[in-house]
Amino acid sequence: MSVDVVTFGCRLNAFESEVIRREAEAAGLTDTIVINSCAVTNEAVAQARQSIRRLKRERPDARIVITGCAAQTQPKMFAGMAEVDRVIGNDEKMRADAWRDARAALSGFGVANSEKIAVADIMAVREMAPHLVDGFKHGLPRVFVQVQNGCDHRCTFCIIPYGRGNSRSVPMGAVVEQVRALAERGHAEIVLTGVDLTSYGADLPGAPKLGTLTKQILRHVPDVRRLRISSIDSIEADRDLLDVIAADERLMPHLHLSLQSGDDMILKRMKRRHSRQHAIDFCAQVKRLRPDIALGADIIAGFPTETGDMFARSESLVEECGLTFLHVFPYSPRPGTPAARMPQLRGDVVKDRARRLRAAGEAALRRRLDAEIGCTRQVLIESATQGRTEHFLPVAVAGDTAGAVRTLVMTGHDGTRLTA
Repeated sequence: MSVDVVTFGCRLNAFESEVIRREAEAAGLTDTIVINSCAVTNEAVAQARQSIRRLKRERPDARIVITGCAAQTQPKMFAGMAEVDRVIGNDEKMRADAWRDARAALSGFGVANSEKIAVADIMAVREMAPHLVDGFKHGLPRVFVQVQNGCDHRCTFCIIPYGRGNSRSVPMGAVVEQVRALAERGHAEIVLTGVDLTSYGADLPGAPKLGTLTKQILRHVPDVRRLRISSIDSIEADRDLLDVIAADERLMPHLHLSLQSGDDMILKRMKRRHSRQHAIDFCAQVKRLRPDIALGADIIAGFPTETGDMFARSESLVEECGLTFLHVFPYSPRPGTPAARMPQLRGDVVKDRARRLRAAGEAALRRRLDAEIGCTRQVLIESATQGRTEHFLPVAVAGDTAGAVRTLVMTGHDGTRLTA
């Protein structure tokens, strides 16, 4: 048996898992399970640990390797698990030599905990090599291109910079060539992804912006049918990006925003760089430029010191920004972050606020689904039972070919998915 990769967390991890699979198999690893972990919340770390234990019970002879953000930030904890045979860092996981070393290390079992760990200082990493995933199957509906990694900002709640390191970018020419290769293989939709995507280019000669990169892709790769951008920080959105949103229909009318809160005091305590009014104004601006655009956002419920009135301002942001998709994070104190040392809210309060935010998000999605009835959309078929519109809205389909793009009229919905 070859290498199985279990992926937690973000779209960037999904892309990197394909690189991991390729490099691990090329190194000769067999009967190995790799956990590509997430560290964004305590629950994400707990899920990785639970998955490790479950997989070892199911496949006792398999070797277990953990990598990803949780492995980077807590390597000793994972090395201390009897089920784990190797811990590989976030930079190392993308390198062929790390997997060759892993094969040598895994030739025998029972090594000491310290010998399990192959995790270097992520903050020392300064460059980023492009990785074209040859393993993406031809015709796969949606594929990812990693254009950026790491983050230079230090939001008080966030552990991710310590798992990913500082911001670094793939040169524009290499990104354009990756997109061209994927478009030529017939992939209908390509997603640009990174940890802090709108910081793209600050470390490159000339400091090009994400909008510049997007324009170059669309100009030089006419065969790209659908280009999508993953989560962005609205405060860093540049003029070129706004121009592309307004002018090129191949850029999908869907943005996911890192908003986190709707209250200015909480935003300051989070060390965010935007205000409530900026978020509202930005959403209004992109809706003027692209009236049908669908907006999503990350919002944290129950951040330390958040009062009822402060939470209400986050809740009302759903309507004031015209959000369609909501990704709700119940606040989770991450050891070593400043927010973990702030006065914490009771767990039941955090859970209740998260529930209320999710209910607001569900209501917002239903309103958008109602508005879609009667509209004609270009639906990317993801599987035999589901596709997605340009706006990333799910559509129930039956028996179509994955990877095809169909022109369909929306006829109804079940509260979560459109019918066509």
